[in-house]
Amino acid sequence: MSLNLENKRLFAHLLRRAGLGATRSEVEQLCRGSYEDAVEELLYPKHLPNTDDDLIRRYHVDQNSLMLIESSQAHWLYKLINTSNPLEEKMALFWHGLFATAYGKLNHAKAVVNQIDTFRQFGLGNLRHILLELSRDPAMLFWLDNKDNKIGSPNENYGRELLELFSLGIGNYTEEDVKHCALAFTGWSIKNAEYMSRRAERDSVWPYGRLDWQFEYVPQNHDDGIKTFLGKTGRFNGDDILDILCTSPSTARFISKKLYEYFVSDSIDYSAVDRLSQVFLESHGDIRQVLRALFNSESFKCIDNIGSKVRSPIELAVQTCRIAQSHRFPDWTIVSTAMNVNFMGQEILNPPTVEGWHTGSEWIETGSLVERLNAATSEISDPTHPGIRSIIDFVSSHGPTLNPETLVGSCLEAMALYDMPRSTTETLIKYASKWGNLSFGRVDSIPCSEQRVTELLQMIVATREYQLA
Repeated sequence: MSLNLENKRLFAHLLRRAGLGATRSEVEQLCRGSYEDAVEELLYPKHLPNTDDDLIRRYHVDQNSLMLIESSQAHWLYKLINTSNPLEEKMALFWHGLFATAYGKLNHAKAVVNQIDTFRQFGLGNLRHILLELSRDPAMLFWLDNKDNKIGSPNENYGRELLELFSLGIGNYTEEDVKHCALAFTGWSIKNAEYMSRRAERDSVWPYGRLDWQFEYVPQNHDDGIKTFLGKTGRFNGDDILDILCTSPSTARFISKKLYEYFVSDSIDYSAVDRLSQVFLESHGDIRQVLRALFNSESFKCIDNIGSKVRSPIELAVQTCRIAQSHRFPDWTIVSTAMNVNFMGQEILNPPTVEGWHTGSEWIETGSLVERLNAATSEISDPTHPGIRSIIDFVSSHGPTLNPETLVGSCLEAMALYDMPRSTTETLIKYASKWGNLSFGRVDSIPCSEQRVTELLQMIVATREYQLA
């Protein structure tokens, strides 16, 4: 096996885990440099002028207004498919799952979209800054009721989840820490969101949609008394709580473990997590530095961890659309694709609980597997998609007549699937053998040959290995 092929496998693995799927052109472009250079390119993308928003405003009114949840789901899916900064979007997806905030309670789709924008902007930065933005985020303030957290009537929801699910983890704080954390965040609220009796007056829905919620600090609602938190005492406010949290070894370990699970493996190597935790503490919570260490680690590059994680529905849909180069332009059809993701079990912008989604093998069950296969095969079978046209051209470039082995091998290479196990490859070859050799040389055989290629692509995306990354 050539070194070049080994490189392609590793670069494809990097793009699938640190990005949103691998295409042949992306892998071959990255292979021109070193693996370490590829990691840096993902960590520090070249930000190009964003014309997508202009296109959306002109051609997709629903995605522009973000009044409806379906349009908002399609809006983010469009961004995920077409991004030139895949790690930024992947980290937005990571934080969305960890700091789970759901449309179901907010009933304000744009507020959740705005939160995703925040994750996109700050998600690779310093954890303290990320948590500060989260604590001021109107969707989170509403979702975990901190808008109702006032002196004399504290609400502990946000304070509890900040410690349990967002930073320290269970077992690293006390009930007194929760209470004093909540007191520190009293007065952190939102405006433009008064409900019930004055809803029509302050939070109208029609005809132009909801008012944007905004962070508001209300001094008279803040408890400025003495608080004790994680063994420290003072007149703490929310900023002070975040300072204490982000210097805690427990937070370093909690975040490092979550990143390891998300990017490397569902089976935790705690010695690797300890090394990431050390990087976290030494860099003062710099997520980019932790990710650099993670992507360059032997754990990440280990052959046993390649192709071992079940793709989430969003990852599966985005990978397939990026290969097919579908939905490159904002139109109504992407709403159907977003609905397919929902049917697979991951309702975009609407996680089921504050815990987010249960991932790994729990993505796969009888009903969702059928949805996954149907959605992927439907997307990959349309020869009018530029990516499918490119795959057909690439396959036909291998000669006017292809035997089943060459046909399967060229299709797998065209899809950047360099690590398909031999047993699966042989099954695909057996399937293709019923056609005999395919000829691209005769004009009257081209439609039939192209149809056979798309049928084989459908078989490939239906394999067990394609469900994994």
